[in-house]
Amino acid sequence: MNEKQQQRTQQSSLYATQVMQSMDGIWQQDYAKDQFLTALSQQDIQQLLQDTLSDVQDEVTWMRCIRQLRARLMLRWIWQDCNGLTDVISLTQQLSYFADACIVAAKDFARPALVAKHGEPIGADGTVQDLVVIAMGKHGAEELNLSSDIDLIFCFAQNGETNGRKCIDVQQFCIFWGQKIIYLLDHVTADGFVFRVDMRLRPWGDGSALALSYAALEKYLIQHGREWERYAWIKARAITGGTAGEEIIRLSRSFVFRRYVDYTAFAAMREMKGMINKEVARRNTADDVKLGAGGIREIEFIVQVFQLIYGGSHLKLQDRQCLIALKHLYDDHFLDQTAHDELRTAYLYLRRVEHAIQALQDQQTQNLPQENELRLRLIYALNFDTWQAFMDDLNIHRNKVSHYFKHLIEQPMNQEQLENQSFEMLSEELAMILDDETKARIERFWHSQTVQHLPSTAEQRLRKFWPLFSQAIVQADRPQAALLRLLPLLESILRRSVYLVMLTENRGALQRLVKMASSSPWICEELVQYPVLLDEFLSLDFEFPQREDLQQNLRQQLLRLELNDVEDIMRVLRLFKKSNVLAVAASDILAESPLMRVSDVLTDIAEISVNATLNLAFQMTAQRYGVPVKNNGERASLDQIGMAVVGYGKLGGIELGYGSDLDLVFLHDYQDYTETDGKKAISGMEFAMRCTQKFMSLMTTQTLDGRVYEVDTRLRPNGDAGVLVSSLKQFEQYQYQHAWLWEHQALVRARSVAGDADLCQKFEQIRCAVLTQQRELADVKQQVLEMREKMLNHLGSKAHESQAGIFHLKHDRGGIVDIEFMAQFLVLAFSHQDAQLAHYSDNVRIFQDAASAGMISRDDADLLIMAYLLERGESHRLALDNQSLRVQAEAWQVTREQVCAIWEQLFH
Repeated sequence: MNEKQQQRTQQSSLYATQVMQSMDGIWQQDYAKDQFLTALSQQDIQQLLQDTLSDVQDEVTWMRCIRQLRARLMLRWIWQDCNGLTDVISLTQQLSYFADACIVAAKDFARPALVAKHGEPIGADGTVQDLVVIAMGKHGAEELNLSSDIDLIFCFAQNGETNGRKCIDVQQFCIFWGQKIIYLLDHVTADGFVFRVDMRLRPWGDGSALALSYAALEKYLIQHGREWERYAWIKARAITGGTAGEEIIRLSRSFVFRRYVDYTAFAAMREMKGMINKEVARRNTADDVKLGAGGIREIEFIVQVFQLIYGGSHLKLQDRQCLIALKHLYDDHFLDQTAHDELRTAYLYLRRVEHAIQALQDQQTQNLPQENELRLRLIYALNFDTWQAFMDDLNIHRNKVSHYFKHLIEQPMNQEQLENQSFEMLSEELAMILDDETKARIERFWHSQTVQHLPSTAEQRLRKFWPLFSQAIVQADRPQAALLRLLPLLESILRRSVYLVMLTENRGALQRLVKMASSSPWICEELVQYPVLLDEFLSLDFEFPQREDLQQNLRQQLLRLELNDVEDIMRVLRLFKKSNVLAVAASDILAESPLMRVSDVLTDIAEISVNATLNLAFQMTAQRYGVPVKNNGERASLDQIGMAVVGYGKLGGIELGYGSDLDLVFLHDYQDYTETDGKKAISGMEFAMRCTQKFMSLMTTQTLDGRVYEVDTRLRPNGDAGVLVSSLKQFEQYQYQHAWLWEHQALVRARSVAGDADLCQKFEQIRCAVLTQQRELADVKQQVLEMREKMLNHLGSKAHESQAGIFHLKHDRGGIVDIEFMAQFLVLAFSHQDAQLAHYSDNVRIFQDAASAGMISRDDADLLIMAYLLERGESHRLALDNQSLRVQAEAWQVTREQVCAIWEQLFH
């Protein structure tokens, strides 16, 4: 070290000088080893801490040793910073590594004494609970300053109790654990402190428990999380906890980043910036390089606003680190190269100034010093000759930041001429195309109690939204219908006016909403009844969800819940079904998707729901009674639950529509099982019954979120007179000995959809064997015709309707039921000749196989398939429009004649 370097270091950092004097020459030894000249890796820092604390047993010594190590490292980092031997990125990363290592060390040191006193913290599932430490802010992003606080949140996975003599609940154990960590790091001793710890970013802030469970955190973020907390959680990172910590961060990602383009981030950011400006003015701290105009916070705001708006769809933007996210903004063309380069340079410059300020006295401040002596030290550290030269250079960077902030943030993006038009002008434009009744409905809306008593913020949002809404309505294909359908939705969301902000800022979503309202009152009614679905609508990418994604999504949501959280479980199941069906309907309308693809995805949603519900019902029943056990000691498990669900009708035929219920039959294989192994043992048969009843309760109970599906179980053996769940052996005997032909017709459209894989395979074998029995052709014809006549008389159009030219798409001659009956007839009459006919449960493939087997001509098969798809497609459209299946017969005359002609060929 030359004399000039030593002089500059001593002049630039009073704190460094004080540390040198207190370390008894240790700093000189470090320097002599060239340790001041190199960066420390994460492993280096962990090893230093381990070597320092390895033989320490008592708390006082532990606290002294870690504080002295901190002083040595801070001296090293300040030295390197003052002498240009490091850069901002490397320095902040090393500081963050050190903070991580200190937290882990404090956590490990604190635990044994707590366990000795209270025992291990045991969760509800019997596992030992760990304390998950979440780093927030600059620490979470690995961007710590020289004198940063560390913002932490403490969590744990599950509630439960400790197993020691003096039992306490897991939450209290984790609170004690967290308190000790804070004390070990934050408490000021003769050797100083390690890190100041700030816990105010936890849910509810200072007034809440210091540690909270995974479920409590999730509930808070979903129900109470505020906009500013979304900004805070961008940088969240789990330091401890392993997979539990990773799961908490994954949960927070869905809170922070919306799948839709979220323009509400602008309004929230402007409000936050306004509050900061007021605080800066109040404290007269305009020279704060972080919070003042053109400071670090404005750069972070620019980056974070883009992250919140687009991070849900541009996953790269979810990076915690400011500069990496800034680079992604340039790569994805949100910023041009000049903006990126100037903001990056300014950020590094301002962070460098921030470090120099904090190195002066080891205080967390970003204010430029006012005393001449401190100013002199600062400019020496930053390599300036005069204070004015430094200020001129600083202001160049701050002015550039202010320019970009005002250009990108303070002015809303994509301003359109529409926003300059008055509320009254657009209302008048809308009024010109509406009838008097609709105008009166609008008048009632504006004078309703709900609107009249809105908070001022919500009223302002409504008035800003209305011109945009009016314009979208004016441009709609069916403006009057769209308006009347959407007004109830507006009324239902006024108390959550953030939805209005979303639709105001996201014009594309508003236009899509109006288009769907024009096409589908069914979608509007779903949104009105369950406004929470609007979140899903705004996030739609209008591509059908993949089955694997659906399964993963539902599995992750259910994993967060305990089995006794029945209400929350039902809510998850209901919203999963409703939100995904809504996504399919939106894709159907806006992308004009193929019918069979629509039915496939609707069927996937139902099957996944049924599978999840069956597994939950099994676990809930087993939790109370234990699981059935075979005579050989083999226990039922989630992998082999000994139960199966068979789907009939539209579910079995992979032909579900939007309003379809589920025809289900329940089977079990517990005849070889003895009683369950729980404290309250029951027979295997009773277990199957209780499990099925629990399934029905979870699936069909009406709650505020509706029900998952309507379930019809009348196709089970003996119908309503039969037991709710049958053994596989009973089912097989019934099909061979007691079932009517119409029940075998129903079996054509049956397939296993959930449950034990072995049991499902056995059912499929029984189904195939039953269907491929040889039957008298004349007898099959007669019974099918008789059944068809009964249905026609009961459900078909009446004489006066037929005379008026009405055709019921499903039940009348030439309709859907005729086509389904022909498919069933072909299977029952001819599958003994070709078993492939009984393989599939859907009508399209049955006709294709029948043509391949020579049972009908290829032309006839194609005609039936085409007619079937046309009629089902129209039924889908009518369902979305909340219309009856009774249509004008004239438009369907040709199709009906073709279907009826083939019917005559088959049955006469």
